[in-house]
Formats: sequence, C-alpha cells, structure tokens
Amino acid sequence: MTCCYENGLDRMCPWEPRLWGGNEVPDKRPLCVILGGGGHAAVLIETLILEGGAVPWAVLDSNKTLWGQQLCGLPIRGGDEKISDLKAEGVVGFVVGLGGTGDNDPRRRLFLHAQGVGLHPVAVRHPSAICSPSAHVGEGTVLLAGSIVGAHTTVGRNVIINSGAVVEHDGHIGDHVHIASGAVLASTVTVEEGAHIGAGAVVRQSIRVGAGAIVGAGAVVIRDVGPGQTVVGVPAQPLSVRGRP
Repeated sequence: MTCCYENGLDRMCPWEPRLWGGNEVPDKRPLCVILGGGGHAAVLIETLILEGGAVPWAVLDSNKTLWGQQLCGLPIRGGDEKISDLKAEGVVGFVVGLGGTGDNDPRRRLFLHAQGVGLHPVAVRHPSAICSPSAHVGEGTVLLAGSIVGAHTTVGRNVIINSGAVVEHDGHIGDHVHIASGAVLASTVTVEEGAHIGAGAVVRQSIRVGAGAIVGAGAVVIRDVGPGQTVVGVPAQPLSVRGRP
C-alpha cells in the first residue's frame, strides 16, 4: 500500500514504448520539466527515473551560464520563457528542482508560477522512501531516499522530505516546507508553511514550528519556535527573527 496523494501527476499510467534520447520510454507517461538546474534538481531527475512515473523531459533555469548545458543527460533549455515551447512538445507537469537552505520563498514562488501557466505539480517518491498508507501527501511533494512519513501524518504541497528524514505519526507539515537530510520530527509535530528544518535536527513531540522559521542543522528543539524565528544549538535557542534587525 502507498500513502494517499492529492490529485497530480504522481502515478504511472499504462503505456506503449516510444523512442526518447535513444531509449524506449512510456509515451502515455506524462512529460515534466525540472525547474532549477542545480544539485537538488539532479537528485530529483535520478529519482524520477528510478520511480518510473513522470518522464523528466528538460530543465529550465534562470542562470544563463547554464543554458545549452546538460544535467543528468537532460538539456537545460533556457529560462521560464521556454515553458510555452515545452508545452507545445507535450510537457504537462513540473517539478520544483530548486533546493533551499533556509528561505523557502523562492521555491514557493516558482511552484505558484508554474501552476499559473497551466503546468501540473508532479509528486516525486524515491523507491526506498516509506510512507504510511494513512498519511496524506500534497501535490508536488518530494520524498527522497530513506525518508519516512508516519501514520496519519499530513504533508502539504511542494514539501521536501529529504534523504533519511523522519516525520513520525500524526505530524502536520505545511506547504513549501523543507525537512533537510537526517532531520527527525517526533510524533504530533506541526511545521507551518515555508519553515526549514536543518540537516540532522531533532524536534521533540508536540512542538510547533512557526511559518517561515528556521531550525539550524543539528539543533534539538524542545519548545515551540515562533513564526520567522531562527533557532540553533542544543537545546535550541533563538538567534533572530526574520524581518527584524
């Protein structure tokens, strides 16, 4: 059994083979574009290939120095102005390939822009990720290698549950959140929209992490974190609040 996904291009369709890049691929599987041409995008391309769902077709990135290059064998075709060309080629889906180390707003804007031009978010799940059948996972969310999503957990849209991260049962993860590699969220933790949980951080059960907050790498969170607040250390202590001097 698999976790419950929102409607989106996240499941394999029946297919007949066709030629793509010298290899046979299912021509009824949806084609998607990767938005972002960095390291996180490369991880997602490899995961999509392993998963066997939507077919990664091309990469778009605003960095002009990358145009004409390739990422994992896919052409970096240009910036957002190429979306209409890709749609004409049959691309219907998108994956946000932009990672994040704290500020998840660029990922949020990219997600909403792609939806606004008529593309559909693709959920990505590594074959080694474990997701409870009673969990609910939103559109465009990414579950990377070795990640775990526990029973009755709700995960929003455009979330990254990175490699080896654990979200235990009855958690609530808002839209556009990044749970970085190796982070562990105990049961009944709430992480509000756009927050970032750093690599290797641990969040005690029943804690709330506010919208846009940042939990530093390796921190141990034993009390609630306010919106926009940055906390670091063991136990985690406030460092700053975003938007304040």
